[in-house]
Amino acid sequence: MSTDAPLTPVDFWFDPMCPWAWITSRWVHEVAALRPIEPRWHVMSLAVLNEDKDIPENYRKMLETAWGPVRVCIAAEQKYGSEVLGRLYTELGVRFHHEKLPREKATFAAALEAAGLDPALAEAADSTDYDEALRASHQDGIERVGQEVGTPVIEVEGSAFFGPVVTPIPRGEAAVKLWDGVLAVAQTDGFYELKRTRTRDPIFD
Repeated sequence: MSTDAPLTPVDFWFDPMCPWAWITSRWVHEVAALRPIEPRWHVMSLAVLNEDKDIPENYRKMLETAWGPVRVCIAAEQKYGSEVLGRLYTELGVRFHHEKLPREKATFAAALEAAGLDPALAEAADSTDYDEALRASHQDGIERVGQEVGTPVIEVEGSAFFGPVVTPIPRGEAAVKLWDGVLAVAQTDGFYELKRTRTRDPIFD
């Protein structure tokens, strides 16, 4: 990748508990090593997205544990700036999706420390003080795509989409090929949706 090429901003809204968003985010990192893009990370919330929806009770109970991680992300963003979200997301994602650690304050503190951030910010998990900013960040992403979506949301070239949802993580030429496809639909006036039923569980390298 030429270091002289102008960087294309890629805005990415994530909830760190979502395995599909995690895979997509690792694809974005792969593309960033091969193409002149600048990922910019933002927080959205599956708990907020589903709080007024009729969803299965077991999923609702799982979402009760989803507030902590996103609050911690917002607290870190407020203290250090949005540039820290990418590395904090990486540390949380490794612990959630690869190491299968519980979504609890000890895990948040370890992720914060590994990201070079104040581990005391883990206390934000239990605080509603960050919910207004969390909802605003969430709403910013959702307003770009509409309500019937989940995470991730990405925006590139002025177009925002839910997805891409893919597994396993595309690497190398496969990652660039998918990126070129995303750019193609982003640049197509009136393009809205491609979708099929998922037949695989998330695959992590």
